[in-house]
Amino acid sequence: MRGNHQAARPLEDRVAVVTGAARGVGEALARSLSEAGMRVALLGRERATLREAAEALPGPSLCIECDVTDRAALADAARGVAAGLGPASVVVANAGIAVSGPFDRTAADLWQRVIDVNLTGSADTARAFLPQLTSTRGYFLQIASTAAFGAAPMMSAYCASKAGAESFALALRGEVEPDGVQVGIAYLHWTGTDMLTGIDDHPVLEALRRNQPRPARRVHSPAQVAQWLTRGVTHRAPQIYAPPWLRWCQPLRPLFPALVARAARRELRSLPREELSSPAEVLGAGGQADWNSFRTSRAASPPGG
Repeated sequence: MRGNHQAARPLEDRVAVVTGAARGVGEALARSLSEAGMRVALLGRERATLREAAEALPGPSLCIECDVTDRAALADAARGVAAGLGPASVVVANAGIAVSGPFDRTAADLWQRVIDVNLTGSADTARAFLPQLTSTRGYFLQIASTAAFGAAPMMSAYCASKAGAESFALALRGEVEPDGVQVGIAYLHWTGTDMLTGIDDHPVLEALRRNQPRPARRVHSPAQVAQWLTRGVTHRAPQIYAPPWLRWCQPLRPLFPALVARAARRELRSLPREELSSPAEVLGAGGQADWNSFRTSRAASPPGG
């Protein structure tokens, strides 16, 4: 009976860590993994929102306020997870922010912050939890994006970070596979998080979506995306596509940069000059919270600190 139960619920009583878990896909995935029987550690920047998300889970949970760009904080978080829930069997590098606007109107430190959170933060998350994943022969899931398929103008930092995160995960896969650790990459398309709120107010992004085939324009809920991700985690899948039909786009990837550039170029030419010269903005409440927290901590640091 026990063997049949474990086969039916292979994630039962294992430990999962999800970064960026205060809202959006991270929060929905934490809930889905908890419903699958996992003990879940939620890592994120927004303490109150994170606590609410953890308290709403049906199973054991732990919430840790943590900046994924702070290696010392991640190391402390890893120790806290091991002590509070046990060693992690699944780690999901989901934390991410995005900025929309022209590259030359994006402050250098804001552009760098996107890279630091989305790419370096993912690598540092892997670094902090690899000892646990090695001991459990676990699964590391890197949340990427179709932004890695074809880079969109006005989103240079986000696209660069997601392409880099994909490459990092591919490289890591070959290194840790001999230790029994498997690495998956999740490709997410249009997902209804607060990062996507007001997308129709961003002319280039709206045009890119409008020029896609009708099925590709659909915005999927975080809950639906979390179900696809949970299915992939259960099977320790090397690639997870959300929505699943994206897998058929992989062979066409060499075509995407030219197609995206063509649609974007047509839209950029039609825009008034003042729209192209407006300052960049951080997308979504989660991204705003991270950026505000980062600026506050930087302002509080002594010169040269």
